[in-house]
Amino acid sequence: MPTQEIPRQEWNNFFDLFSRQHEGWLVTLEVFGPDIGAQEQAHEMPLEGVSIASENDPTEIAINLGKTPEDHVTHTITKPEHVWLEQTSEGANAALEIESENQTKTLLRFRSAMPPEMVDGVVME
Repeated sequence: MPTQEIPRQEWNNFFDLFSRQHEGWLVTLEVFGPDIGAQEQAHEMPLEGVSIASENDPTEIAINLGKTPEDHVTHTITKPEHVWLEQTSEGANAALEIESENQTKTLLRFRSAMPPEMVDGVVME
């Protein structure tokens, strides 16, 4: 699967477009760290969005999941260093990986990898 790094100066626009294209898609959120090992934070929850704290100071990235306040999950990455987008050989987005300054990696994987233009719509309750 091809993987591309998203340049820091493009993070704000990238996350805005990424969030709009994939809002409501089911994702699994995993965190991998040298001192914590692999931890699943959320399993197949609808993506609300990914954003940076400030366009001029990208020291935090927030990943928001869930449709209702009862099932809402927010995961914050402090001092992000790298953002990668993993795609299938057909060009569909498969996963988003964010690495922080302390070598902790956050992986956001889609349950179904497909190009956004192929999705008819998301059923909202």
